[in-house]
Amino acid sequence: MSTTTKFVFILCAGLTMTSCVAKKKFVSLQTQLDAANKDLGKCGESLNAALAKLTSCEKDKDNLRSELSTAKNALQLREEQMQDLRAQIADYKAQRDKQLDQVGNLTVLSQSANDNIKETLSQLEKKDKYIHLLQAAKTKADSINLALAVNLKGVLKEGIDDKDVDVKVDKTVVFVNLSDKMLYQSGSASLTPRANEVLGKIAKIIESRPDLEVMVEGYTDNNPIKNSCMEDNWDLSVKRATSVVRALQKSFNVNPNRLIAAGRGEYNTLASNDTETGRAMNRRTRIIILPKLDQFYDLLNPNNVPNK
Repeated sequence: MSTTTKFVFILCAGLTMTSCVAKKKFVSLQTQLDAANKDLGKCGESLNAALAKLTSCEKDKDNLRSELSTAKNALQLREEQMQDLRAQIADYKAQRDKQLDQVGNLTVLSQSANDNIKETLSQLEKKDKYIHLLQAAKTKADSINLALAVNLKGVLKEGIDDKDVDVKVDKTVVFVNLSDKMLYQSGSASLTPRANEVLGKIAKIIESRPDLEVMVEGYTDNNPIKNSCMEDNWDLSVKRATSVVRALQKSFNVNPNRLIAAGRGEYNTLASNDTETGRAMNRRTRIIILPKLDQFYDLLNPNNVPNK
């Protein structure tokens, strides 16, 4: 074999060995790449699961915040009512103590005076019992109104702007102020689709409390109105209140014997009519939820005085 032939043979063998080594290295790298891609896929799945869990936690946190806010509002209403009741009790006790002091200062009494004192003490005892009755009646009314206000706020909070609805407790009643833009078409007494949504929620609360009556009051601003359907703002306010009452009766089956419609015209304003903001506040409908008169008088019946 010549020298040239040997050289060619050796060169070919070297190239073959180099090609085999490169192929093995490629296969090894490809295997590593496949494993890395598989691990990356698993990491992506884990990341998606973690993101879903994070979203669920955020929703739970928002729900808890909403419940906490409702509870705080209810607690604040209750504290205000308790402070008012404490003040009344203190005043009643002061009056009773003053009368007892006046009686105690009498040192020389005739039989007639003794009889008068006994009668006075008897009257004081009756008055004290009646004070307890008033306290019990107020506590019951306050509890009813507080629960009703909390329920209304809870039902109306979803999907309604705070500026369009306002729930308050005023003395012995609960009332809901609703803006005119949410309830009516401009310049008319026709209800909007959104009005039926809101009235439907209020109707559920009304139906759950058959011991209460509902008064709907319509209010306007001082811009005059006169057309073929409306004589003036008195007319508009009454017809708007009637539209709400009619919807509660016909669309949501509220007993008409519990409904009252009233118009207040442009009077009893909440703000000055000199600005657009003030006029917007005055254009409203108030739904007042109040106890029936016969049940209210039952609370004040002396025969219902609680035992000490």
